[in-house]
Formats: sequence, C-alpha cells, structure tokens
Amino acid sequence: MLGRLSEVAGWRERDVEGALSTGSLVLALSAADPVLGDALGAKGVQVAVNKTIVRGDHPLVPADEIAFLPPMSGG
Repeated sequence: MLGRLSEVAGWRERDVEGALSTGSLVLALSAADPVLGDALGAKGVQVAVNKTIVRGDHPLVPADEIAFLPPMSGG
C-alpha cells in the first residue's frame, strides 16, 4: 500500500496467500476490512504487479509483488 491507502489499511506491506488474481486479492482485502475495500475501489486507484501497472483482473503467481497506488493529481 502506498500513500493514503497505507494510512487506511494501517500497514504498508503484508503477505497474502491464495489470491489468484488482482480481483480476488481486492475481494479478500475488502472482506477483511470494508473501509480498505472502499478505498481500493475508489476512482483513480491503480494496481501494479512487479512494478508494472496492470488493468482489469490480472492473474497472479505466489512470488508477485503487488502495489496499490492512490489517485495522483498535479500537473
């Protein structure tokens, strides 16, 4: 978790077992913490897998590093 998302979660890093995709990971995190789930579902939140931003429900393997990036603004 980065930025405001880590503040909402109360943690920056966590090992999560059994997520087969970014979508199932978000569902698991949302089930454990509905407030975090709302934050992850907010407009502009992006997901990176192994430092590459991905779109949609991206498949995962156990060694993947996933980062949730908060909406960015500025110019």
